[in-house]
Amino acid sequence: MLTFNFKYFLCATVLFITEVLIAAFMHDNFIRPTFGDFLVVILMYCGLKSFINANYRTTAIAVLLIAYCIEVSQYFHLIVHLGLKHSRPAQWILGNGFSWGDMLAYTLGVLLIWIIESRRESVSV
Repeated sequence: MLTFNFKYFLCATVLFITEVLIAAFMHDNFIRPTFGDFLVVILMYCGLKSFINANYRTTAIAVLLIAYCIEVSQYFHLIVHLGLKHSRPAQWILGNGFSWGDMLAYTLGVLLIWIIESRRESVSV
């Protein structure tokens, strides 16, 4: 069901700004490539939950599957096959290199969501 949740929207906005700052100013080997991937699934989750009133489990699994699909598309060089190799926005969204570390970062990000949301649910019951 479509809805608007200000708390998730605010969280998504803060995470988006954080991701932009990481992309713009961090040029290291951990924060940008790994922590950024960890945060991006949380950003995606909060973005979805801002507008869709769905069970946290369903939303978290959907976000993880989307992240995995994007990562697997990097393995198959989808960006090249689509003719978007030189497109900066396409590189930001689709990425440009498969990494098992990214898969782990996505998984850990969704695991954190799962832990937080399950605790929130148990407290509110």
